[in-house]
Amino acid sequence: MTRTFTAPMPSSTSRARPTAFTFTELIVVVVILGLLLLLAVPNIFGLLRQGTFKGEVQELVSAFQMAANAAAQSNKRYEVIIDLTEQRYTMRQITSPDLSQVLEEEIIVDRYLSDKCWVSYVMFDDGDYTNDAIAKFRAGHAGWQYGGKVVLLDEQDHPYSIVINRLNRVVELKKGDVPLLWPRAPEDVPF
Repeated sequence: MTRTFTAPMPSSTSRARPTAFTFTELIVVVVILGLLLLLAVPNIFGLLRQGTFKGEVQELVSAFQMAANAAAQSNKRYEVIIDLTEQRYTMRQITSPDLSQVLEEEIIVDRYLSDKCWVSYVMFDDGDYTNDAIAKFRAGHAGWQYGGKVVLLDEQDHPYSIVINRLNRVVELKKGDVPLLWPRAPEDVPF
């Protein structure tokens, strides 16, 4: 006697599941990709902005503003050092009585400028001027030790001025090589 084996017919209740994504799985994947994009886009735009003149100038302005704000809110002193020879700027918290030495642990911001942004010269509000050395702006609880301006040039050699006002701690970016407001002599003040 020979037996024959016949495969059972699939019933309507035991269908094979298709291998496609369900709508819920698709929504979860889209949400995860969206979150990753939200995290990546600011970093990408930040990197792109750093390579532009306006981005680099804004970072330098931010370093000045950060120094002024941190000094105003504490009894600590801060300094923005601009090295015109190396086209570099450093912001630090001053912790040592030796102001000529910058300790590694004091540095908060340390950046080189690219060829898209060039520091032409620095002029202080006491008339001191430099175009080939190191310029230092110190901020304490009472404000900036000296005010002045930092003149930068873009790729087309158009000047822009970062104006540091020692009287009100305001740091502004202005188009052009703007004139400084000089402190008045005692005999010029009517009161």
